[in-house]
Amino acid sequence: MVIGNNETLLMIGDSVTDCDRIRPIGEGDGNMGNGYPRNVQALLDMKYPEKHIRVINMGISGNTSRDLKERWQSDVLDLKPDWVSIMIGINDIWRKYDQCLHPEARVDLEEYEENLRWMLEKTLPSVKGIILMPPCYMEQNHQDAMRADADLYRAKTEELAREYHTLYGDAQAGMDAYFQHYPAIYMSWDRVHPNQVGHMIIAKALVDALGFQW
Repeated sequence: MVIGNNETLLMIGDSVTDCDRIRPIGEGDGNMGNGYPRNVQALLDMKYPEKHIRVINMGISGNTSRDLKERWQSDVLDLKPDWVSIMIGINDIWRKYDQCLHPEARVDLEEYEENLRWMLEKTLPSVKGIILMPPCYMEQNHQDAMRADADLYRAKTEELAREYHTLYGDAQAGMDAYFQHYPAIYMSWDRVHPNQVGHMIIAKALVDALGFQW
């Protein structure tokens, strides 16, 4: 387990991270929202109570990587975390489909890469580590247009994790394994927002990347 005693883990992202967390800072029992950040907090408190790990949820629904970049100083750097988990990108892709008449709303793969690079280079000097989490899309058909795009953004995230020597948590692999037994609709009605099974898969991918001992 790489997180040390009295260190802070900050998770940032979009609605999949947000999940009705308390504003301005989602922290503490009952304030973390109802998604994977709450599960991460519970797992860390259960397994490593002696470490007194501080967990913060700074997700905001609807955010793209462009939005994260705009609020990075206030919502990440100013809070001085030891560890940062970044899970972003599904809205970068989704805006191509649900706002197709507004191409300025989407974030293409090149800008997504630029935004992640900016976050990494801005943050790595001041933290002990970063966990990159690629966007997940709950669709079994890899030929589906949005699933195909999600796979490209996922591959880019993994590439950047290798290049910058960050940790990497791949929740999509766990979801795809689940879809061998249940249809994706069991996990998500819109293929973007997971149920609690999906959130637990994301939480497991994140703590596994941190070296959690089950």
